[in-house]
Amino acid sequence: MVRLSLRVRLLLIGLAGVGAALAIGSVVLYAVLTVTVNLTVERAAWATAQDVVALAQQGPLAEPLPVSGIHIVQVVDALDRVVGASANADRLVPMLRESELTRAAAQQSYLTVPGSRAAVSGPLRVCAIPVGDGRTVIVAAQVGEVQRGQELLRTSLLVSYPLLLAALGLIAWWVIGRTLRPVEQLRAGAERISGAGHDERLPTPRPGDEIHALSVTLNRMLDRLAAARARQRAFVADAAHELRSPVASIRTQLEVAQQLGEGGDLPAEILLDVHRLEALVEDLLLLARSGADGRPLSAREAVDVRALAAEVTGRYAAARVPVTLSPGPVVYASANREEARRALANLVDNAVRHAESSVSVDVEPDGTQAVLAVTDDGPGIAAPDRERVFERFTRLDDDRSREGGGNGQHHEHGSGLGLAIVRELASRGGGTVRLLDRPDRAPGLRAELRLPR
Repeated sequence: MVRLSLRVRLLLIGLAGVGAALAIGSVVLYAVLTVTVNLTVERAAWATAQDVVALAQQGPLAEPLPVSGIHIVQVVDALDRVVGASANADRLVPMLRESELTRAAAQQSYLTVPGSRAAVSGPLRVCAIPVGDGRTVIVAAQVGEVQRGQELLRTSLLVSYPLLLAALGLIAWWVIGRTLRPVEQLRAGAERISGAGHDERLPTPRPGDEIHALSVTLNRMLDRLAAARARQRAFVADAAHELRSPVASIRTQLEVAQQLGEGGDLPAEILLDVHRLEALVEDLLLLARSGADGRPLSAREAVDVRALAAEVTGRYAAARVPVTLSPGPVVYASANREEARRALANLVDNAVRHAESSVSVDVEPDGTQAVLAVTDDGPGIAAPDRERVFERFTRLDDDRSREGGGNGQHHEHGSGLGLAIVRELASRGGGTVRLLDRPDRAPGLRAELRLPR
């Protein structure tokens, strides 16, 4: 189903209302003018007939009858013979047949007859009034010109109606666009704020209207959200910072117990969980710091990303599936070495946990970017979910959070922070990260980390 924009919907609603009003107005105008003209013609003919009746009652009629040239007048006797006529009337054949004459005279109504009965073009509107001595006055008015005027009016309305509607539509489109411009500015500002992740505020239009009140309300909401976000970042940072010391103490005691041979295999098993807890604390602290306003940009240097990839893949020699680095040219990127290493390690670790049999890492130049691609042959991620997995603490299903056989030094073990950290580190270094289908269309996933060269 096609979703129309607000501007188009307002335009259609307005044009529908105006179009209906114009249509009704046109019909009423045409009907009123038609009725008015017809009544004028009929009243004029009736007045002429009454004048002739008065003349006939006063004595013999003049020949021809002294009437206006716009009317055709005949006086017929009881035998339906023409005994008087105007200069433009037939003196032999009455304009009305006997039955028509009787009906018109008795009902004092108007009849429409062909103009050929009076040797004129166009129809005639005829009335008849008895004189009282057996004679009847017949008056006909030519309505051909009137009907042509009505047709011209009808044609003009039919032609001007769509043109007027189109002109009103263009004007309404411009007016609605001007009216909605502040709304579009609010939308663009909201999108910019959402994309940038900082505490910029929405533009505030001139005061006095509803859009100004809306922008003020939205800015107040953004202030509350910024305050809540700051409190959340402070809480996470404080909690992560406070957890560092007890976790480090527990790890030290377990390592000492392991060295002294106390507790059997228990210290070694607990140390794995302590390492995971340390990694989680560090990830939380990094994300909390990354959300801080005005955070400094990463210090960049020229990094040999192929050598960096070789270093990272070398740490996965004991992984549950082999991790290989594809051959290729040396590529340098402008990046923070430690952040780039950690981002790539998170991608590789994620691939190792979900791969079926292998993980490959490719390093290649692409214009002004250096591409580090990690490809696995696992179940992959559906296209609609590929953006959502970069959100913090997002795990698509239980299978994606199962423990894999990494080297024990990775930073993502099903906590749902790994890909969020990759995106944050890539953004800090001026790069991007995205998830794609494998180039060979085989099952699996290709994660691309792009850094500026």
